[in-house]
Amino acid sequence: MHTATETRTVSLVDSSIRIALMLSLGAALSLGITRFAYGLLLPPMRDDLGWSYALAGAMNTSNAAGYLLGALLTPLLLRRYPPAAVMLWGAVAASVLMAVSGLFTDTTIWLAQRLAAGISSALVFIAGGLLAARLGATEPARAGLLIGLYYGGTGLGISLSALLVPSAMAAAADLAHPWAYAWAALALACFVATDILRRAVRRLAARSAPAQAAAGSRTPDAPVPLRRFALALAAYAMFGVGYIGYMTFIVALLREQGLASSTVMAYFAMLGIAVMVSPRLWAGLLDRRRDGRALALLNALVGVATIAPALSSAWPVVLASSLLFGGVFLSVVASTTAWVRHNLPAAQWAAGIGAFTIVFAAGQIIGPTVVGWIADGPGGLARGFVVSALCLWIGALLAMRQRAIAREEKTVD
Repeated sequence: MHTATETRTVSLVDSSIRIALMLSLGAALSLGITRFAYGLLLPPMRDDLGWSYALAGAMNTSNAAGYLLGALLTPLLLRRYPPAAVMLWGAVAASVLMAVSGLFTDTTIWLAQRLAAGISSALVFIAGGLLAARLGATEPARAGLLIGLYYGGTGLGISLSALLVPSAMAAAADLAHPWAYAWAALALACFVATDILRRAVRRLAARSAPAQAAAGSRTPDAPVPLRRFALALAAYAMFGVGYIGYMTFIVALLREQGLASSTVMAYFAMLGIAVMVSPRLWAGLLDRRRDGRALALLNALVGVATIAPALSSAWPVVLASSLLFGGVFLSVVASTTAWVRHNLPAAQWAAGIGAFTIVFAAGQIIGPTVVGWIADGPGGLARGFVVSALCLWIGALLAMRQRAIAREEKTVD
């Protein structure tokens, strides 16, 4: 029989998993839906509105610019408001922006919408990552898994988008701009996710109170040693450049290669499922590595997944690309949060996560426009994917040289 202490421990573990899964809807909303669903809607919107690949890529560049602004704004908000409030405000704003997406066809308005959606999604993603790190602090032995579960929620958003977009467009096939109804369906999913997030932060408040109190006992404005992890920051910036080209244009590439719409949607759904199972694959690595090798390995694998569909449109290759990319790319994001948790004191977690997010957002600004510009040239989308893979491999080389910060430098009195 279990003792009372053992029963309480099991209960806490189960509670932590539930909270992490509920929090993961923040990642589902901010990246899986608000950002990545655009890749599914890009082909029909491009055909309907007459966009070039460069303009279609500029939409995601505008979204990435908003994400950068949000990443710069989030630390300022976190100095005045708790992360739960910042996350929920961002979730409400993102949901509203998704709801109005189908009301406009003007290019300028769309660029502004994508910018604003990027700002709100950054608030959700960064604040949610900080909450996941605090949850992990209550169970250090399972921190890698709990953080990974949060980021793995992106996969749920991707898979849900793959189900909602074609269904909504099929229902509105006889109407003008059927893609607009897909945005409405995605907005409804965002509002549901926001309500679950509201309940998640209530549960987390009681669990993380001791960890937050410990973090609050340290100097909140202690300087973050950015120079000591400049290589990791540069590697993560290259990841931002490389991965976003894939996520923006992979559906367009597969359709250009002649794959049926049902096959493309199955690909996208499989990618999302792979994201959801990825936390268990890499949790041990994230718990063990304090240096940049986890980031290096994951970056290199994403590069392999990115170049594969550019080399062959055979279904086994496409499926392998989907599973590898989905099984790795959000763990790259999780690896930076794990690195911050390993190498910085709790009082610097928000600043450390914010620094990684800023360089990530800067990379995402460059990626879609560069790939779109290349795609409009003689090389087409395939050449753009090769460039994306090269950026990812450069990031892997940079991350390999990143060392852990010496433990004596971690203490802030």
